[in-house]
Amino acid sequence: MSSNPRQQQRRREREQQQEPHGRRPGPDVADLRRQVSDLHGELVRYQLVVWTAGNVSGRVPGHDLFVIKPSGVDYDRLSPDAMIVCDLDGNVVEGELAPSSDTAAHAYVYRHMPEVGGVVHTHSTYACAWAARGEPVPCVLTAMADEFGAEIPVGPFAMIGDDSIGRGIVETLAGHRSPAVLMQNHGVFTVGADARAAVKAAVMCEDVARSVHISRQLGVPLSIDPAAIDRLHDRYQNVYGQQGPSVGKESQA
Repeated sequence: MSSNPRQQQRRREREQQQEPHGRRPGPDVADLRRQVSDLHGELVRYQLVVWTAGNVSGRVPGHDLFVIKPSGVDYDRLSPDAMIVCDLDGNVVEGELAPSSDTAAHAYVYRHMPEVGGVVHTHSTYACAWAARGEPVPCVLTAMADEFGAEIPVGPFAMIGDDSIGRGIVETLAGHRSPAVLMQNHGVFTVGADARAAVKAAVMCEDVARSVHISRQLGVPLSIDPAAIDRLHDRYQNVYGQQGPSVGKESQA
């Protein structure tokens, strides 16, 4: 990718953030490479991807870098060493392989949503069916209110390979509580405070997309009062589960 003044400024800022003697933030990158590699196994475990489609990325804490899956590599061949480190313009910083074809989209999200620490993309079956129709998944289940706080919205159709998808993600999720967006005629993109949270959102997105689809085969799903959705979402995000850095919200029970 060619550099422009904005990119050059970010590169200078990254150089200033490097550890003494010019070393990059190695431990942070090594840990994140391992986590991102392992999390790709969750996409397979929950049947959210087929062949080499889909990807997980994670922001390197304290640095303008993120780690992402290489392009077109079988899931059973992924390893921490295979993960690619990129800057926030999508340029490869570390790694021998070409990064995911969605790298520019992930980079755009990280540049414009500083609160996001992880991004996931899947082609999960039921969520993709909603995306193919260009139809949001309505919030008709308490589990949806918990995790998404609203319907799962649809983003615009966008071509793959540049930051068009990223722009659509950011524009669609602006002011929206949902961590998931269905990009029209494409698939699911989710965001989270870290890569694991984004994977969880992708798992939950497919689960509720399936449940609501089945419900519509039986009749018209009953809506939930918006005030109840607000209360459910607040409870789940702020009260539910074990509190502390070593535990998280792992179920709906």
